[in-house]
Amino acid sequence: MDPYALKTLNAERRARRAAILVTDLGDGRDRIVREGDQVAGDLGAAITRAFRSGNSGSVEAEGRTFFLNAHLPQPRLVVIGAVHISQALAPMARIAGYPLEIIDPRTAFATPDRFPDVALHAEWPEDVLKRQPLDSYTALAAVTHDPKIDDFALKAALDANCFYVGALGSRKTHAKRAERLLALGASAEQIARIHAPIGLDIGAASPAEIAVAVLAQVVHAFRSRGLESKDAAA
Repeated sequence: MDPYALKTLNAERRARRAAILVTDLGDGRDRIVREGDQVAGDLGAAITRAFRSGNSGSVEAEGRTFFLNAHLPQPRLVVIGAVHISQALAPMARIAGYPLEIIDPRTAFATPDRFPDVALHAEWPEDVLKRQPLDSYTALAAVTHDPKIDDFALKAALDANCFYVGALGSRKTHAKRAERLLALGASAEQIARIHAPIGLDIGAASPAEIAVAVLAQVVHAFRSRGLESKDAAA
């Protein structure tokens, strides 16, 4: 690998940005393509698929053979609220390959006894997210039902372009939430990205069922990144 390409790739990985090393197997030349870079033709389509799936492999394009070595940050799930839904969601997310962190300043809820082996922050989201900023490979689920805790995190998730943003609450509750987020400076387009009520509509009733619905929606959002905008453009 070209030393400059390696240096660039390592920098992208440290910053939790997706990149693909594209190697022309005919002449050995390689280059780095970042997510969002425009690449035309069949090669561009193959690169788009690789970004979405995270799979590496060889492709035929423009009469040449290329190897696409995909490097995607591991998606993670940040949950605002140490509630019963979070207790059920934590082990499910771990099994599915989504490292989970929980943020809740209410120390009576955010305890190691209730959340063993979970990255737990008994602090306000403002403080945690300053140290550990959100990014586009992060999903955020706000489930405290408390605007003082949820709203800042939701606005931060929208600004960071998190691949998934969900919030617990009825449509009536969400309408009031939307008004507050507008007052915080969020745009109507950003607010429209929030999944509320949170989770796939599977008729979930118990906290465990809601956790299943949330995780399924997170996985779907991750695997369909970018498809919605293409459908709209078509």
